[in-house]
Order: sequence, then structure tokens, then C-alpha cells
Amino acid sequence: MERRDCLRLGAAVAASALVADSLWSRATAAPAQGGIGPYGPLLPADANGLMLPAGFTSRIIAHAQEEVGRTGYVWPIFPDGGATYRTSGGWIYVANSEFVSPGGVSAIRFNQRGDIVAAYSICTGTFVNCAGGRTPWNTWLTCEEVAGGNVWECDPTGRRPHVRKPALGTFKHEAAAVDPRTFAVYLTEDEPDGRFYRFVPARRRSLEEGELQVAVVAENGKVSWVKVPEPNPAIPGSGTPTRHQVAAATVFPGGEGIVYDRGRVFLTTKGDGRVSEYDIRTQTLTVAYDPALDPIRQLTGVDNITAARSGDLVVAEDGGNMELVLLTATGVAAPIVRVVGQTGSELAGPAFDPSGRRLYFSSQRADGVGITYEVSGPFRRSAPGRRTLSRIS
Repeated sequence: MERRDCLRLGAAVAASALVADSLWSRATAAPAQGGIGPYGPLLPADANGLMLPAGFTSRIIAHAQEEVGRTGYVWPIFPDGGATYRTSGGWIYVANSEFVSPGGVSAIRFNQRGDIVAAYSICTGTFVNCAGGRTPWNTWLTCEEVAGGNVWECDPTGRRPHVRKPALGTFKHEAAAVDPRTFAVYLTEDEPDGRFYRFVPARRRSLEEGELQVAVVAENGKVSWVKVPEPNPAIPGSGTPTRHQVAAATVFPGGEGIVYDRGRVFLTTKGDGRVSEYDIRTQTLTVAYDPALDPIRQLTGVDNITAARSGDLVVAEDGGNMELVLLTATGVAAPIVRVVGQTGSELAGPAFDPSGRRLYFSSQRADGVGITYEVSGPFRRSAPGRRTLSRIS
């Protein structure tokens, strides 16, 4: 048993008491802490090298540089951010390729039984496609993680060509999340002194025109949004980067994953290991998880993030213990997947299928190129308690 596991067991009772007494009370709330999750402990690794809770199973759906099933399509290397989309006969999982050139985005189509029936490209000619975000109108926003990078809108079916969206800014994009009520797009930036952005579209369901804004966070956690004067500075070297155009803008060190869930936007920053929570209604930023405040430091190397139907969050580790870590609505941080024997890789692209019973993700550099997995099991569809504000940032 690893030291972290021992600490988890020792801290479980105390963590549970903390949660029951205070975590989701606005007056005394605190960030999540490591403990025993709703699915119980992880069992020894299965044939695919995944440690899972009892009742869960795994399969490999794609191995980079190999054909996906019998589709004739070769899966690209370094799979990263991903999402799923319902179809009339099943669903689609899309995944970026975080390769220098070509980067791009690929898709796998499943039928209603979960069989792979097709695989194909939906975006080519782009660079270092890291994470991204799903839109309410069922497209995929893929983000280029390079200086002067862009956001491209992609059709998961591959029928329509991908389109660059310069109005969302030209910078080292990481991920995007869209508010389905206002269609505002929230964006992270993977720079040591990165910023947190919001794009307010001029028209619903259109990303052609609008205003790019940057977050300014007050000491009490209140967020104000200031217009970025020049969203597309000249690259390279002859323009002021977007993150430096507003002097008061707050630093978000190493912005990574971001997801919208029930009126909140959750984002991760690798520079401080935090998962932050932005309440859209109150325009307040708080901390949902901070490793410095967790006695067992359950979650380290925060990266991509997604939300389950239950309201739980799933955070992928870049390094750490090579785990997908659940942050529950009742304030417990616990692993639901651990990948063994893949030192030097990172986990990426977590996304649930439309039914919420299957979870997809990739080990980006497994075998030096990447493997994409599916985990099936009794993922809960609801959970006790509702997320409320945590400790102020």
C-alpha cells in the first residue's frame, strides 16, 4: 500500500466529519479533502493496467499509430482533451492530438451497443491541439496550445470543415467552456502568468463577433470583467500579449482544464494545483480544491476536468499518481481510476458518454504514443448535497 493510500484511510473519518459538519454551508465551507469516495477503494490493476473500484471494467478503444477497430483509420499520437456527442444511433467521442504538426482532432463513432462503427478526422492542419470544450449547439472547440494559437470550431460528424474563431483571441489557448444560457465562452491560458478569459458573443450560437474580456479578481473573490483591447496581437514579438494588456488582470498560473456545470465554471491551474470555482450568478471566485489544504494531497498535477451527471467533478492528473480523481459534491477527493506502469505519461480527455455509464480518457504518452480507454460501471446519476461556495480565493 502506498503512503498516500495509508494517509487516505487514516484521514477518512476526519474528512467525513468535516464534510458533514461544514463543507457545503456557505458560512463555514472549505475546499475538498482526500478521503474515501462513493465507489470505494481501487482494486489491483486489470489486464489493461487500470486500477478500478469494484463493479467497474475497462477496454482499450484506440492505440495511437494503430487502426481503430476495423475502421481503417489510424489513431493519432498524444491524444488529449475530449468530449462526447449523442447521435441518432449512438454517440461520438472526439479527442485532440497534442502533437506539434500535425495536431488536429479525431473522432470515434459508437452504435447503441457501444460497438465502434467508424473513426475519422474532424480537424487537420492545426498545431498542438491540447484541450477545448463542447458547445451547447453540439460542436467542438479545439484549442491550440502555442503562442499565437487559435480556437477552431469543429463538427463531430466530420461533415462540415473546421473553422478558425479569431474573435476568441490569439494566445496560448488551453481549454474552453460555454455557458448554455448566455453562450459566453470561458477560456484558460497555459502560461505561467496566464489569465482567465470570457468571450461574450454578439449573437447567440455564433462565435464570429463579440468581446474578449479578462478576469480581475478582488480580495473578496468578486470578479469583474475588463475588455481586452487587442484580442489578436501581432505574432511573434511585435504586439503586447493579451495577458499583459490589462494591468489589473489576475494571474492564473498555468491554466489547464475548464468545465461548465449548473451555473458554475470550474477551472484548474497547474502552477498552484488548484481547482477553482466561478459562480456565474454571483460573479464570485472560490477554491474547490487546494493541495496545500489537503493533508494527504490526493490530487496533484491538475489538468483536464469534466463533470458527471451526479454533480461530481473528474480531474485528470498530469503526473501525480496517474489518477482520475473524483471531487464529490460533498467535498471528498478520491481516485476512481489509477493507471499503472506508465511513468512519464499524463491522463487527459475525460468525458462521459450521453448515458453517463461510460467514461472515456487517454494516457497521452502510453507506450510513447498514447492509448485511449473506456471505463464502464455503476457511475451514480445523482448525489447527496449540492455544490455551494467554497473558501474564497
